[in-house]
Amino acid sequence: MILQRVFLVSLLSVASGFSSVTHAATNPLEQSVLKHYADIAQAGYSDSLATAKLLEKAVNQLVVQPTTKNLNLARQAWFASRVPYQQTEVFRFGNPIVDDWEGKVNAWPLDEGLIDYVATSYGEASDANNLYSANIIANKELLLSGNTIDISNITPELLSDTLHEVDDVEANVVTGYHAIEFLLWGQDLNGTNAGAGNRPVSDFDTVNCTGGNCDRRIKFLQTAVELLLTDLEWMTNQWGSTGEARQNIENVESSAGLGVILTGMGSLSYGELAGERMKLGLILHDPEEEHDCFSDNTHNSHYYDALGIQNVYTGRYLRTNGTLLEGPSIADLVSAKNPEADNMLLSKLDLTMSKMQILVDTAINGEAYDQMIGSGNIVGNAKVQAAISALTEQTKAIGAVAVVLGLNTLDIEGSDSLDSPQSVQ
Repeated sequence: MILQRVFLVSLLSVASGFSSVTHAATNPLEQSVLKHYADIAQAGYSDSLATAKLLEKAVNQLVVQPTTKNLNLARQAWFASRVPYQQTEVFRFGNPIVDDWEGKVNAWPLDEGLIDYVATSYGEASDANNLYSANIIANKELLLSGNTIDISNITPELLSDTLHEVDDVEANVVTGYHAIEFLLWGQDLNGTNAGAGNRPVSDFDTVNCTGGNCDRRIKFLQTAVELLLTDLEWMTNQWGSTGEARQNIENVESSAGLGVILTGMGSLSYGELAGERMKLGLILHDPEEEHDCFSDNTHNSHYYDALGIQNVYTGRYLRTNGTLLEGPSIADLVSAKNPEADNMLLSKLDLTMSKMQILVDTAINGEAYDQMIGSGNIVGNAKVQAAISALTEQTKAIGAVAVVLGLNTLDIEGSDSLDSPQSVQ
């Protein structure tokens, strides 16, 4: 998503009660914080890769034996793969190498008619997208910019190099988690009523095929998963001992590195999560604006995004194998300089997680996130707004921490849905 970039001077001014420090040259403690930050990133992407490999295994089993049980197992594997990945999104903002790459693996929302068959209610055309209903799976040629191109062979190169975000349309998403999600679940045609997507397993059964072109649908799904693994392996390596992302954070003056970390925390907290992923959908009461819209997994994606922010501040990350990775953190630096500011941010982070847990509990009890944001659902709307407000308040506390560390300006992403909501009504 394209976000408004703002300097949150007003948020940073909240920190006026906390003392600012004059930042000295690079020191060993701060450098150890930057190194541990990179260690958490590497662990998170490594876990994302490991769970994606399990997803690949489950998808391959579905292809060999297209049963309802195997489709459900593939869906469960997709859910599991989202847990570590969402916790890595805090590394996106402030690290250009991650931000430039992220669109390959987590771009959303997508115009699903580009990929596969859709319901008639989807419509046949869009003024914003000439390929709105192109249906790659059903066709072996595609008219692109006046030229007919051959798409008979669905390859990683075709999806990633030719078709992903083709025509510079961000909704032309054919790679990453959400393309895979759509293929596993199909459209969610329930609006803000109960129910997720319900693609039949026979869509992957070449003997008893429904939906047509089951062989191409299988090929598309397997290719998208293959690309996901390739992309996650690449990013994991970027945070390795000689990786560019690690070098970029470790080989800078420590104040710049700390600014990267806090920028990532603040931008995900405010502009991306509170704004584009939550407030926009709440304003519009639009289920198409929920992050995991086909699977109704949005409550979990929001929860783990927020947890990633907390992880980075506290220097603690619980890996998928159950081991706890912990080490020097920004919290340690802030606590040494101003315990009040540290306690303030810790309490705000805890409050946010408690509000996110309410969304998770509500979904577990049968009311999905798209129902919570529905028009007229006063109680559900209030739960979502409470989480948005907590994220906004925690961003102010991040600004206060920045001042304590001598970083008086953070370049934090904003969102029209928060900064000028009248413009998105």
